[in-house]
Amino acid sequence: MKSSIQDVAQLAHVSISTVSRSFTRPDLVSKATRDKVMKAADELNFSISRSAAALKTGRALRIAVLISGRLNLWFSSSIMEGLNESFHDEGYDISIYQMSSAEERRAFFDMLPVRRNVDAVIVISFDIDSNEIRQLRSVDVPIIGINSSLPEERGFNAAVRIDDKQGSKLAARHLITLGHRDIAYIRTDREVTLHFSVQGRFDSFMTCCKSNGVEPRVFVTDEGKNNVSKVVTQLLNSDHMPTAIACQEDGIAIPLLFQLERNGFTIPNDISIIGYDDSTYARDLGLTTIRQTPVEMAHEAARMTLALIDKQPLDEPFKTFPAQLIVRSTTARLRH
Repeated sequence: MKSSIQDVAQLAHVSISTVSRSFTRPDLVSKATRDKVMKAADELNFSISRSAAALKTGRALRIAVLISGRLNLWFSSSIMEGLNESFHDEGYDISIYQMSSAEERRAFFDMLPVRRNVDAVIVISFDIDSNEIRQLRSVDVPIIGINSSLPEERGFNAAVRIDDKQGSKLAARHLITLGHRDIAYIRTDREVTLHFSVQGRFDSFMTCCKSNGVEPRVFVTDEGKNNVSKVVTQLLNSDHMPTAIACQEDGIAIPLLFQLERNGFTIPNDISIIGYDDSTYARDLGLTTIRQTPVEMAHEAARMTLALIDKQPLDEPFKTFPAQLIVRSTTARLRH
């Protein structure tokens, strides 16, 4: 038989209203009393309904997450892992709105007026124009960015980001210091407005190289299943192979490493390769890369979100996480 709130009250020797407040307004209940109620609820396998909790708090207990691109990318999945870890423990659900195209983006904002049943909106890795900001503002909930463009200027309440400008400079300077001048950069053709962060990486890398008298060759591919094979074909069909290749992300660098070796190249003796992310398998494969910590960034974004929902001030609403160069075996000094 399913336990009731009355059963919990009886076992904990408190009133029914105290049980209700322990779940919905824990700030009004002493820690000792709440611990006693939670212990009784655990023993009886009882949980108060989400609808009741929402009515009590006046909240939807739901966070809307706007994310660009595929969810199975390392960065995206890591962000979602971190957000879920933080919000689940606080009783919040996450509603994901995937923005893989401009059409999906327009559809989301067109339907925004009927999506007011959220307590906050988190925007991940793409730019928002002034009209869209006004539409988000109409929902009257906090807006938090993760790797979003100009969050302060756009009117976000808070944001966290990786310092992509610093990270790309570290990558470019590393290759140049090793003596490389014939450098290639491999990127995808994602829409800039949907993928601000990777565009920032590219711009910073190119600027740093050019300021050091290096003009990288740029190879562009799509996000299809054979995207790295297409890049390898472009490289092999070029006049000559570069001595070093910088990749937009590890998701390009890792398969590229395998495919170049299948074509007879030795890494790093023939070609140096550097990625960006320090994602899964980067350490095992010895990939030189730029480290970022998306799970940690997501935890911080979630902390900010919960504070804003509770109308608490933030000491540092716009936080930048430093990038770190991780040198491993896939880069080496140029051999003449």
